[in-house]
Amino acid sequence: MGILSRTSYVIRSKINALLNRSEDPGESLDYSYEKMRDELQDVKQGIADLTTQKKRLEIQKRRLEENVEKHNSQAREAVQQDRDDLARQALEKKKSKMSQIEELEGQIANLQDTQDNLVEKKNKLQGRIEEFRTKKETMKARYEAAEASTRVSEAMTGVGDEMDDVARSIERAEEQTDEMEARSEAMDELEDSGAFEDALSDKDSIDRELEELSSSREVDSELDTLKAEMGKAPAEEEPETDTEESTDLDEELNADGDVDVDAELEDAEVEAELDELKDDKS
Repeated sequence: MGILSRTSYVIRSKINALLNRSEDPGESLDYSYEKMRDELQDVKQGIADLTTQKKRLEIQKRRLEENVEKHNSQAREAVQQDRDDLARQALEKKKSKMSQIEELEGQIANLQDTQDNLVEKKNKLQGRIEEFRTKKETMKARYEAAEASTRVSEAMTGVGDEMDDVARSIERAEEQTDEMEARSEAMDELEDSGAFEDALSDKDSIDRELEELSSSREVDSELDTLKAEMGKAPAEEEPETDTEESTDLDEELNADGDVDVDAELEDAEVEAELDELKDDKS
């Protein structure tokens, strides 16, 4: 098989597959039924035309028969008048008309046979059409029921073009939702890290840290001023203590419920400092 032949075969196969998928059996059956009805109508029209032609020949035959009677009467009258010549002419015309009548009778008989044959075929065709009509309606009902059952099954099992479209739509929506959620989280992270402030401001991290220190000093200065106005001495800076000591105060009791000696000494020192503060105020 050559390339062109194979290509033609593939194209025809594709076209037939597309036609089979797009063809509606109900429409095809209706179209076939209408074609058969058109053929039946053509047969009826042919029978009507044939009958009309036969009637014309019958009318012509009757006229010839009337002429035969007329010529016969003319011959009789001519014989009575001793005009054999006229009687002979009348008889000759009568014979000619009789020949025409015989020819018409043959044509009429042929037309009648043809008409009877067409009427018989018309009756058979009409019967086939009625039978086809019953089968057509039955097949359409079966096809529609099968189609409805198939659609329900496809909907329940998730099979079919429409369900494929729905599945693809859901998949695209999930992808877009995931992307939007990731973008939202990224924006929140950038905002928390101050990346947006860097983009909108000319200050760098050192400038912001210096501003925070300056703001803290301003607050401390305002607090000292407020205490001076109220007659209180500014708070002295306390030496930094290790963070582990504060956490150790929460664990004064050991596993056996005994009191920690170091914790008692620290508590005594704190109480002594508080007593000194009270003596100063008094």
